[in-house]
Amino acid sequence: MPERALPYRPHNHQACVSQALADARHICREHNARLTAIRERVLELIWQSHKPLGAYDILAQLGTEGHNAAPPTVYRALDFLLQYGLVHRISSLNAFTGCTHAGQKHQGVFLICRQCGNVLELESEPVARAIDTAAKTEDFRPDEITLEITGLCPRCRAGAETGTD
Repeated sequence: MPERALPYRPHNHQACVSQALADARHICREHNARLTAIRERVLELIWQSHKPLGAYDILAQLGTEGHNAAPPTVYRALDFLLQYGLVHRISSLNAFTGCTHAGQKHQGVFLICRQCGNVLELESEPVARAIDTAAKTEDFRPDEITLEITGLCPRCRAGAETGTD
């Protein structure tokens, strides 16, 4: 099994983008949903980095590419991508990041580096079980769970320890 791509570890980032677009096309075909050119481009922009993008960052990038997009266009595209589980909203940053588990129902658990801004979607079944157990104990039924954890990624932590960035 290939090693998982991590935002702070060198990897073929174009492979992340290509996989995300392939997943989106497949999911949209399965749900008979229309992946328009603008929706696909917004998804591609989000996946071009492991740093979450805000709606206005996306709008600015589209503008530099000659798209005549207005904020509602970007927000509609983001709503579509959220609806089909292709992106996640990082509330603390008011920004969006690509979903590494597109098409799968799962809890969003994110490690957010406060220095470089990279986000890693964490896969942790024990964390998911603990949240489910705690909610059930309180007779609470969550609709959506997103856990955001800020700190330093290994690369930034190593830079801090050596006095470099």
